[in-house]
Amino acid sequence: MKYLIAGLGNIGPEYELTRHNIGFLALDQLAAKSSSKFTIERLAYLTEVKHKGRTLYLIKPTTYMNLSGKAINYWLRELKIPVESLLVITDDLALPFGKLRMRPKGSNGGHNGLGNIQETLTTDVYARLRVGVGSDFAKGKQVDYVLSKFSTDEMKDLPLLLDRCITAVELFCTVGVDKAMNSVNTN
Repeated sequence: MKYLIAGLGNIGPEYELTRHNIGFLALDQLAAKSSSKFTIERLAYLTEVKHKGRTLYLIKPTTYMNLSGKAINYWLRELKIPVESLLVITDDLALPFGKLRMRPKGSNGGHNGLGNIQETLTTDVYARLRVGVGSDFAKGKQVDYVLSKFSTDEMKDLPLLLDRCITAVELFCTVGVDKAMNSVNTN
């Protein structure tokens, strides 16, 4: 079985440890755990990892956040992976830092990356793992907040959070979105 796991973020060193790049960070950790290396391919950094007889294709779109759908659509088609086997990992301001929420479908919640994916795929029925990055920002400073680096305290907790994201991905690929949700959303 094949899966496409798309971590959302922005390319470039200025975005590396920002809240908006939590999807990239999770995939970097998963690739490192499997000793896999990303290569630059069409519209994305790509690597492949194996987990319990399954092949997980990890992509980090190089299209920037607001055009993530273009890369995801391309790789779904190129790898002949059905949208039911897609999991998108993204940041979420509506969740406290460290909280995970998996869903099999839903609105974009004002997230431009998810909005572009829905528009490009013409469906909101694809799994997503939303990772809470908190909402400690002044009115009108949302963009500055998501593009800012994690705080010192958050950096201490980040490795554990990324490990929990990896567990969520592995559950999605082995037991399916419904059972994975039951585990991920309660922790």
